Amino acid sequence: MAADPYRYFRLEAREILDQFGAAVLALENNGNAGQVALLLRLAHTLKGAARVVRQPEIADGAHAIEGVLEPFRDGSRSVPRDRIDAVLRCLDAIARRLPALGSSDLPAAAAPPAAAEPEPPGGPGAAEPIRTVRAEIAEMDALLDGLAETHALVNGLRATVRTVEQAGHLAELVAEQSAPRGAPKPSRQSASPAAKTYGPADDLRRLVGGLERRLGSTVDRIDRELRQLRDAAEQLRLVSAGTLFTVLERTARDTARALSKEIVFAAQGGEIRLDADILAVVQGALVQIVRNAVAHGIETPSARRAAGKTPAGRIDLAVARRGNRMVFSCRDDGGGIDLDAVRRAALRRGLSAQAVGRLSARDLINLLLRGGISTAEAVTEIAGRGIGLDVVRAASERLGGTVEVATAAGNGTSVELAVPLSLVSIEALIVEAAGTVAAVPLDAVRSTALIGAEGVSREAAGASVLHEQRAVPFLWLPRLLAGRRRPTIGSWPTIIIAVAGGAAAVGVDRLLGTARTIMRPLPELAPAGPLVAGALLDAEGNPQLLLSPDGLVAAARRPDLAEPEPEPIRHPVLVIDDSLTTRMLEQSILESAGYEVDVAVSAEAALDIARRKRYALFLVDVEMPGMDGFAFVERIRADPALRDIPAVLVTSRAAPEDRRRGRDAGAHGYIVKGEFDQAELLAMIRPLIG
Repeated sequence: MAADPYRYFRLEAREILDQFGAAVLALENNGNAGQVALLLRLAHTLKGAARVVRQPEIADGAHAIEGVLEPFRDGSRSVPRDRIDAVLRCLDAIARRLPALGSSDLPAAAAPPAAAEPEPPGGPGAAEPIRTVRAEIAEMDALLDGLAETHALVNGLRATVRTVEQAGHLAELVAEQSAPRGAPKPSRQSASPAAKTYGPADDLRRLVGGLERRLGSTVDRIDRELRQLRDAAEQLRLVSAGTLFTVLERTARDTARALSKEIVFAAQGGEIRLDADILAVVQGALVQIVRNAVAHGIETPSARRAAGKTPAGRIDLAVARRGNRMVFSCRDDGGGIDLDAVRRAALRRGLSAQAVGRLSARDLINLLLRGGISTAEAVTEIAGRGIGLDVVRAASERLGGTVEVATAAGNGTSVELAVPLSLVSIEALIVEAAGTVAAVPLDAVRSTALIGAEGVSREAAGASVLHEQRAVPFLWLPRLLAGRRRPTIGSWPTIIIAVAGGAAAVGVDRLLGTARTIMRPLPELAPAGPLVAGALLDAEGNPQLLLSPDGLVAAARRPDLAEPEPEPIRHPVLVIDDSLTTRMLEQSILESAGYEVDVAVSAEAALDIARRKRYALFLVDVEMPGMDGFAFVERIRADPALRDIPAVLVTSRAAPEDRRRGRDAGAHGYIVKGEFDQAELLAMIRPLIG
C-alpha cells in the first residue's frame, strides 16, 4: 500500500466510471427515469473517495458533474444534450487521470493534458495494465464446490485405507499361522515345506503393510493440502472490516479540517472478515454517514465549549454480528439533527406548511433518507445537495438491509446500517450433541466446565447450574436436537454462553475444539428456527449448524423446555459373533436389561467399530474366521485407547487350558455356551460395567 497508495482507489474509480458510462447512455436513450439521481450518487461517492486519496482534480470533476445534473434531479425535465456532453467530458478527463496515479515517473498532479497523448482504443484509460483481478462470486463458489466434491472423494479413499488395513491384519495372521509353532521361523533359503509356505505369506504381509502405510500417508497429505486450499479460497472471498477504518478516519479528519472542526475517531470490530461485495457497497454508505456526522452533527470547538463539551467531537464506528445480520453503527456526540432545519428545507422543496407541521421526528428523518433535502444553508464541497443519506438508503436497499437513525438534541446522532450476512469468518467452538456436530460462536462463550448430574438443580421454572456464585439456566442440548433426556449419572462438558439478554449453561456430549470457519446464511427456501444462526462446512465439506447464542439463552429460559426426569444411562455393549442366532440372542438379552447394543460379525470389523465409538464392554465369541476371540482380546489390551474396556469371552470351549488362555489374554470373564444362563451373564457383566 505504501508503494502504491492509489491501488484501491483506481479499482473503485474504474468501477464507478463504468457505471457512469452505462447510466449516461441510458439517460440519453431512455430519458430521465431515475438516472439523474443515480448519477448524482455516483458522483458524490467518487468525489468523496478522491478527497480521501488527495486527488482534488478528480474530486472537482465529480463536483462539476453534480452541478451540471442537480437542476434535473426531480425528473420533471429531460436533460439537454449539451449537459450530457458536459458530463461525458468530465468523465473523460477523470478517466485520463487514472492511469497516471501512482506512476513513479509521472506525478498525478503533472498528468499531461488530453491533447498531448493519443487516446487508446476503447476509450480513456483503456491502456491501463490490469494488475488486480476480481473473480465473480459465482466462480469462487464453483471453485469451493469443486474442492468440497474432491474432498468427499478423498474421504472415500479412507474406506479403502481401512480395507487395506484389514487385509494387512489378515496377511499378518496368515504369516503367523504358517510359521511352525514353538520353533524358529524358517529361513528363506530353506527348502522345507514350512519355508515354502511361510515365505510367500511373509512377503504378502510386508507388501500389504507397505501399501497401507504409503496409501494412508498419501491420503493424509492430500487431505491437508485440500483443507489449506479450501481455507485459502474461502479467505479470498473475505475482507477484514478493518480495511474500511483508515478510509473512514481520513474522511472524518479531512471533513473536520475543511470545516475548522476537531474530531476524535474510534472504531472497533475490524477483526471481523466479511464478503468483499458487502464491504464494497457498505463503504460508500459509511463514508456518507461519517461525513454527515462531521458536517451536520459535530459542532465547532467554540460551540462545544459553550455547551460544556470537549472541543473535539467524537465519532464511534462499530462493526458487529447480530444474529444473522451484520450491523455497522456510527454514533457522534454532536448537536443532533436539526429537525427545524429539516422542516424549513421541506418547505423549500414545495411541501405545504400544514403537511410539514404534521410530520413527526421519524417522518422528518425518513425525508432525509429519501434524498433531495439538506439542512446545510449553502451548497459546498462537503454538503448541501441532499445526496448523502440518499446514498445510505440506496446501499441498504441494494443489500436488502435496513437503516435506523436516532437523534437527540444536544447529545448526538446514531445511524445503524444492518445488512443480511452472506459470508463471514468467525471463530467457533465445535461441539457434539446427540450425534450432531454443531458450532457456537466463540465470542459468546465465557467458559467451559465439567458438570455432573448432582450439579444441576431442578426448579419449577426449569433446570439451572451455579456459575460464579449465581444460578444460570441450564439447557441439555441433546434433548433440544434429538429429544434425548439427560442421564442420571456421570458428568458432561458444559459451555457458559453470555449475550446481551443474559447467560445460559449448555450441556453437550463432547467438545471437539475450536476452528476459524466461514459462516453461510441458510437458503431462503430452508428457513430455520431461532436456535440456528447459519451454516458452516466442516473439513470434508459437510454442512454443520451454527447455533445462535441468543437462541440458546432464550431456549434455556423457556418453561416449556423444562427437563423431564433424566433417563437412566444406557451403557453401550459391542457383541462380536459370526453366528446370527447367537448375536440376536445376546442382543435381545442385553437390550431387555437396559443396555445399548451394537453387533459385529468379525473381530476385524469390531476393531474398526471400537475405534469410532466408545464401549463399556465387549462380548466376544472365540471361534471366528480370521482373528479369533483370544487374538481380539490381546489386540485391545495392546491398544492404549481400548485396553481398559472389559471383555467377556463366550465360547463352546470348556477345557481348562482354554479358560487359562482367555485369562492370559486379558479377558474379564469366560462363559461356556453349553452352560449358558441369562441371569449368570447379566450378573457377570453388571459389576464390570459399573
